[in-house]
Amino acid sequence: MKPLFIGLMSGTSLDAVDAVLVEFDGLSCRMLAALSHPLPERLKQTLVELTLPGDNEIEKLAEAEPAFARECAEAVQSLLEASQQTPKNIAAIGSHGQTIRHRPEKGYTLQIGDPSLIAELTNTTVVADFRRRDIAAGGQGAPLVPAFHQSVFRRPGERSVIVNIGGMANLTILDEQPVRGFDTGPGNILMDQWCQRHTGQPFDYNGKWADSASFDQPLLEHLCEEAFFHQLPPKSTGRELFNMEWLASRLERFTHLSPEQVQSTLCQLTANTIAHDIRHFAPDSQTVYLCGGGAHNQALGERLRQQLPDHSISTTEVLGIHPDWVEAVAFAWLARQTLQGIPGNLPEVTGAAGPRILGAIYPA
Repeated sequence: MKPLFIGLMSGTSLDAVDAVLVEFDGLSCRMLAALSHPLPERLKQTLVELTLPGDNEIEKLAEAEPAFARECAEAVQSLLEASQQTPKNIAAIGSHGQTIRHRPEKGYTLQIGDPSLIAELTNTTVVADFRRRDIAAGGQGAPLVPAFHQSVFRRPGERSVIVNIGGMANLTILDEQPVRGFDTGPGNILMDQWCQRHTGQPFDYNGKWADSASFDQPLLEHLCEEAFFHQLPPKSTGRELFNMEWLASRLERFTHLSPEQVQSTLCQLTANTIAHDIRHFAPDSQTVYLCGGGAHNQALGERLRQQLPDHSISTTEVLGIHPDWVEAVAFAWLARQTLQGIPGNLPEVTGAAGPRILGAIYPA
């Protein structure tokens, strides 16, 4: 029987824990089952509060971490039931955890999710805390998915870019050079929060609200003045920078704009920053494959096509993995790397001093 791994991913958007069951066969992998386990609203709110400085943080974190771990364990149990598997058939769970702070410029990143508790509740070995070893080696600790993209998505002779649009957006450049990858800036995070604030909906379905108005060029130019967009890779970012406070400070001179004009401009910001970095860092690329929740945003996809008219743009589904599950599969892959004693980072992506075996192992 080929080894089975479970991958758990909860990203910046904090909407759910994604759980996937993956079978590995050499360099290839096959996803056997997947589900999305919603997070309780109260826990979600606490996790959002923990991403920014506030009162009583240690107490909040001490309560939120085991609560989040229990949700992860429930996701695993549901996945096992749906796939008719038992813990004894699972080599390990690769758990990304929930990022609370990511400050590589200060030498730290923090993902919570109590892997000891997940291992106890699921009776399955857990591999977790993948990012800190890369940071210890002088890297950004992110993005880690490019190593997986290289292993699974690279096609001989094809110059392609994998674009993951989650809360933040990152890209992986797959060409004849060593693989490169980095965060481009906000993906869905600003659009989602602005939409929720003004419409009560968790996200802008298909980007219809953004497409109901024209974007504002002066605001777009003002947003693009953010220093992060002008930094050279390796670089990564998160809610610590791109959040509602960041946006509010930049809207002070644009109070005349309607909420839908702002939404349209935020959509354009995501499209422009992704497209700019593809043109600048992957000028010979021909194909773009989208994954993450943003792959479903039709307005965003169309704006990317307008910005990259010479590229073929589709999703990772044509490469064999549905765009919703790529990151969760990546952490199943990273868990396998760790158990096999193989490095999981790419120094040319993260800026680490060299390849490192990532994560810690929590036996069943």
